[in-house]
Amino acid sequence: MDRNGDFLELACRAFMGGVAAALFFAMIALGLSLSANAAPVKVNDAKAGALLFKTGTPGEYRTAPQVETEVAIQVTGLIARTRVSQLFHNPGGDFVEGIYVFPLPEKAAVDRLEMRIGDRLIEGQVKEKEEARRTFEKAKSEGKKAALVEQLRPNLFTNSVAHIGPDDFVRITIEYQQTLAYENGEYRLRFPLTYTPRYSPGGGAEAMPDAPKALEAATLRPVSFQPVCDGLVNPVDIAVSIDAGVPLGRVETSYHDALVEKQAGGRVIVALAREQEEADRDFELVWTVAPGAAPKAALFTETVAGSEYGLVMVVPPQPTAGEKAAIDRFPRETVLIVDTSGSMAGVSMEQAKAAVLYALDTLKPNDRFNIIEFNSILRPLFPDALPATPANITHAKAWVKALKAGGGTEMAPALRFALTGGDTPGYLRQVIFMTDGGVSNEDELFRLISERLGTTRLFTIGIGSAPNSHFMTKAAQFGRGSFTYVGDVREVEEKMAKLFAKIEAPVLKDVAIRWADGSTVETFPARVPDLYLGEPIVVSAVLNRSAARAIVVSGVRGNQPWSVTLTPSSDSGASGVGVLWARSKIASLMDQLRTGADEKDIRPAVLKVALEHHLVSAYTSLVAVDVTPTAPNGNPRVAVVKSTMPNGSAGSLPQTATPAALQFLLGLLALASAAFVVAWQRVRP
Repeated sequence: MDRNGDFLELACRAFMGGVAAALFFAMIALGLSLSANAAPVKVNDAKAGALLFKTGTPGEYRTAPQVETEVAIQVTGLIARTRVSQLFHNPGGDFVEGIYVFPLPEKAAVDRLEMRIGDRLIEGQVKEKEEARRTFEKAKSEGKKAALVEQLRPNLFTNSVAHIGPDDFVRITIEYQQTLAYENGEYRLRFPLTYTPRYSPGGGAEAMPDAPKALEAATLRPVSFQPVCDGLVNPVDIAVSIDAGVPLGRVETSYHDALVEKQAGGRVIVALAREQEEADRDFELVWTVAPGAAPKAALFTETVAGSEYGLVMVVPPQPTAGEKAAIDRFPRETVLIVDTSGSMAGVSMEQAKAAVLYALDTLKPNDRFNIIEFNSILRPLFPDALPATPANITHAKAWVKALKAGGGTEMAPALRFALTGGDTPGYLRQVIFMTDGGVSNEDELFRLISERLGTTRLFTIGIGSAPNSHFMTKAAQFGRGSFTYVGDVREVEEKMAKLFAKIEAPVLKDVAIRWADGSTVETFPARVPDLYLGEPIVVSAVLNRSAARAIVVSGVRGNQPWSVTLTPSSDSGASGVGVLWARSKIASLMDQLRTGADEKDIRPAVLKVALEHHLVSAYTSLVAVDVTPTAPNGNPRVAVVKSTMPNGSAGSLPQTATPAALQFLLGLLALASAAFVVAWQRVRP
C-alpha cells in the first residue's frame, strides 16, 4: 500500500478505536495553525513552492504565473547600470494580472521599461502617476496586455502586468542607475532581493498610497512557501561586469557563492556559482583596486539637452599622527540603541547583541555611555549616560546578553530619548542605532531626527539579511552620520571595527564644495555631509561650462579652517550622470516635504525633473501598452506574486498576526486528549 493508503488505513483504525473526534479536531487545528503561519490564505491544495492568484470564491486560489529574475549589472567607474528582467508565465487556463513587489537600491534611478510578448517589443513611457494608471486601466478594459511600474517608496517598486494569457510568457525588463558605495578603499555594490515587512505603530495595517488593495495584501503579508526537491519560490540569476579602468585587487561576494573571472584591462566578470538562487537575502559584491590606484578625487560629467551634469567624489586625506593622537584623547558620549522587536527574532537579534557587545569593548575610561532597548516599550539601561567604568561595562554586558526579541517596533520614543537636542560639554556625542528598520512611519521619524539632532551625530547599523535601507540611509543622512550594513553575524566585528575607526578619526565639519574660480555649484544633497576618514563625499551637481575644473573642498577640522584644492581627471563621456543628478534632486525635493514644505510647491518641481529625465518617482510611473487586444474581456484575475521572506527571519509582525498560535495550542490539546483516550482504552478493564 502507498503512503496515502497507509495514512487512510490508520485513520480508519483510529475512528474505529474510539478516538475519532480527538484526532479529527487535532488534525484540523494543527492544519489551521500551519497554514496560518505560512500565509493568511488557504494553501492546502497548492503545490509547495507554487504562487497563487485569487479566484471569485473567498478562500480559494489557483496557480499564479511563475516568475524568474535575471539581473545584469554593468559597472563603469563609480556608476552601475542594472538591467532586471522578469519572466512571467501563466500555466493556467485564464487571463490574469500579475502583481510583483520588488525592492531596489535606495538611490536607484529607474528610467526604462520594456515588455516583450513573443516577437513584439513595447517600450514604456514615463507619465504622471495618475495618467499612467488610467492608461494601464484603460488597456486592461480593452483586453490589451499592459505593464505598469510604480514607486511605493524610493527603494520599493511594483510591476503590474495585465492579461497574461493561458500558457503565455511575458518578459518585463526594467533598467536603473546608481552610484557605488566607496569606503576604506573598498567599492561596494548591493542588490536587494527581498524586503523586511514593516511594523505600523498603533497596530493598524500599513498604508500603501496609490497601491491596489491586492498589492497592499501582498506587500504586508509576504508568503514564505517551503520548496520541495530544491524548488525555488523566486529564483534569481545575477551577473556583474566591472570595468574599473584600473587593475583590481580583491573581488568577492558577501553572502552568495560566486565565480570571479579577471580579464585584461582591469575588467572582471562575476556570476553566481549556482545558476539560480533563492531571492531570500540581499546580494552584495565588494572589490578593491590594486595598491596605488585608489582615487583621491573623481569627476564624471555628461551633457544632456545642453546642460552639463557632474558627479563629484572626494576622498578625505589621511590624518597626521598628531591629529590622530589629539582626537583619540577627546572623550565621547556614546548612546547605543538596539531594536528588540519581533522582526529582529533569530539571527538578527544575535547580530545586534554581538554589535552592542563589540561597541562596549571600544569604550575608554574617560568616555560616557548608555544603552537603549526598544520594542513596544522603551527600556534604557541607565536614566542618563554614565562613565565607562569596568563595573558599568560588566553590568551592561550582562544586560545585553539577556535581551530577547518580541513585540512591536516603536522607534520614536527611543530616538526621542537619545536625541536630547543639545550636547554634553567636553564630549563628542554620537548615537548608534541598530535595527532592521522595519517600520512604516518613516517620515515621522525623519522629522523627529531633524528637529532634535542638535550637535549629536546619528549612525545607523542595518541588521539582518534585508534591512530597510531606505529608512537606514535617510535616517543617517538627517542625522549627519552614516549607514553600515551588517548582513551576517560573522562580519559584525569587521564592520563595527571599521565604523568605530571612522567615527574616531578627525571630522571635517561644515563642508563646502566650489570650483576654483569661485563659481557656485548646485549640489545634491544641498547640505554636504560631514567628512569621515575612509568615507568620501559623493555629490551630484549642475556644472558651469566656463568654470575651472579644479575643485576646492573646505571645512572645519577640529577648531581650525581647512581646505584642499584637487584637480581630478575628467571623463566627459560618462553615461547616466544626468539621470543620477535628477534622482538626487528629486530626493532632495521630497526631503523638503518631511521638514514641512507644502506638497503643492514640491509636486510640480518633482514632475518637471522626472518627466525631463524619464524617471519613475512618487509622482510618475512607467507604463507600456500593447496595441493589439488579446484577452476576451477586460477583467483579468489578480495574480499576487509573493516575495520571499528574508533569510534568517524568525519573527512576525504584531498587526499581521493570525490565530496560528491559538490554533496550534488547540491542536496540541486535542492530540493530548486523543493520547489520553488511547491510554484510557488500554488500561480500562
